[in-house]
Amino acid sequence: MELLEDRGVPSVAFAARHRRSLVFIAILDFDTAVADRPAALAQLDGERDQVRAMAGNIAFRVYASRENGTRITVVHEWEDQASFAGYLASDAFSRSGAALRPIMNGAPVSRRFHAELLESVA
Repeated sequence: MELLEDRGVPSVAFAARHRRSLVFIAILDFDTAVADRPAALAQLDGERDQVRAMAGNIAFRVYASRENGTRITVVHEWEDQASFAGYLASDAFSRSGAALRPIMNGAPVSRRFHAELLESVA
């Protein structure tokens, strides 16, 4: 997959090939203690390249909330739900779960969508 520089954004060429195709999006939200958030972000950042290299991955983005010091959001884009299922069965997912679950405050919330890519404008 071609990316725009190092931002993890699908390139215009990728979007043109996949114009008006369905994609699978997963959005994960969870909280940690303020002191634990750097470790959680480091874990996700450490897995990023491996996740991005997985078959069917379009993007993997990690965000630290600007509203508080505890929330983390992970946005996944996949070519299809089967590709996302492959991620869920991966060593990267297992490692992150083992590192993150003990430092999560409360249960994570994962929302999953089928979405139609209409266009990508650069």
